[in-house]
Amino acid sequence: MREKIVEMGRKARDAAHLMAKADSTRKRDALERMAVTLEREAGSIGEANRLDVEAAVGRGLPGAKVDRLIISEKVLKEMASGLREVAMLPDPVGEVTRMWTRPNGLRVGRMRIPLGVIGIVYESRPNVTVDAAALCIKAGNAVILRGGSEAFHSNTRLAEILRESLAGAGLPADAVQFVDTTDRQAVLDLLGLEDYVDVMIPRGGEDLIRFVVQNARMPVLKHYKGVCHVYVDLDADIDMAKKICLNAKVQRPGVCNAMETLLVHEGVAGAFLPVAAAAFRDAGVELRGCEKTRALVPDCIPATEADWYAEYLDLILAVRVVPDMDEAIRHITRYGSQHTEAIVTENFERAHRFIQEVQSSLVLVNASTRFNDGFQLGLGAEIGISTSRLHAFGPMGVEELTTTKFIAFGNGQLRS
Repeated sequence: MREKIVEMGRKARDAAHLMAKADSTRKRDALERMAVTLEREAGSIGEANRLDVEAAVGRGLPGAKVDRLIISEKVLKEMASGLREVAMLPDPVGEVTRMWTRPNGLRVGRMRIPLGVIGIVYESRPNVTVDAAALCIKAGNAVILRGGSEAFHSNTRLAEILRESLAGAGLPADAVQFVDTTDRQAVLDLLGLEDYVDVMIPRGGEDLIRFVVQNARMPVLKHYKGVCHVYVDLDADIDMAKKICLNAKVQRPGVCNAMETLLVHEGVAGAFLPVAAAAFRDAGVELRGCEKTRALVPDCIPATEADWYAEYLDLILAVRVVPDMDEAIRHITRYGSQHTEAIVTENFERAHRFIQEVQSSLVLVNASTRFNDGFQLGLGAEIGISTSRLHAFGPMGVEELTTTKFIAFGNGQLRS
């Protein structure tokens, strides 16, 4: 197995050299071909996906995990749409982001270049195969993909389509490679390819991410979990707050940008919490609250210290009443994961204070935490969300899959 993975690394490194100098038109053509072929091959993709879904149901996987596997007509259209949107994004490679002139006349600048070879280890969602490949190609990188065993057939078919489209556009097919085995040893072998893989990006649960971090021999862009908060301020619009909080928790509870803790100013808690609790109850959400919350919502389960740290990824919500925004920020700082936080308020000053003082990868005013997503933020798609601040912080789109090198123009300058 190791020999096979090492050979994939060699091929990816060779492909990355070609991708780094590929022109924008050719990369755009490859992405558009991928979109067209995905739509044309809906039948074969659906057949491969059916094998994965049937196997998942047979193994008794929870409904939420089975749902992540399904490539519905809507999901396939979203994949194709994402490819086309990424295709039309500006090409970051070669962009000079800044130039300045030194006293000796030397002109210095920074130019965007690809990261090189990117490894991605991910679970469940086959759409990651397409999104990740699209962004890596646009940014001039090569990528080695290792998806979860539960989506093996779907990922294999999608990767075949992506490779065929690259070749059809005159680009190296090996710029996208898929580790076509469910052997867990392949992951360890991939994580040991520091001579060929420049950065590793894990996508999945906290256990997977920690495993990758502990075993990778190359830098890792990661987030461990999303303990996301919404703070309902004293000057919040009650109806708006209810809708935002319901969306943040219920729209898709099993994802990293879903709200896990609700913080409510004590001055508005009496008007807000009973109304919000009724809406959560109707949506099947279990509430776990502090003493002040339980005084207003008697059927709320008592919250423990562990609840403030919890990423439930389920229809469970921790609720705490706080005396002011300062305490809300202290709570977020202590228990949060620097992923996504939101404030609901009509107070301009407090909104801006919240944005300045909360140090998470996305901070929102009067909007759902569910917007921390590359597609929703206009990146075309995302390869993941980073909560480590080195290199990238937040959703990683095309630009985040590049780095910058220094360039300098002189006319004979010598250092004395």
